[in-house]
Amino acid sequence: MKKSFKMPKVKISIKSIQGKCPQGFKVGDSWIIKSNITPSKFCMTAFHAIYPALRTMRYGGDLPWRKKGTAMILCPDYNNPVLYELERLEEE
Repeated sequence: MKKSFKMPKVKISIKSIQGKCPQGFKVGDSWIIKSNITPSKFCMTAFHAIYPALRTMRYGGDLPWRKKGTAMILCPDYNNPVLYELERLEEE
């Protein structure tokens, strides 16, 4: 019998913004990812950059150059870069 795997939640937070985010995001904005649905009104360009790390983290993986359970991703908008932190939320 297969064991079921419960995917952990991941929190996405904005840590810094250089310039002005065209989506109107602000430092401190955050989202909790708890399913395979994109957050409402989330920037598609930023989500495209975040998605590979997000998917890895939701399956329990880590990026070897970061502290376990975290990732830092920069939005590819070179005029207004937004730095996102991803943090896996372990079940209690």
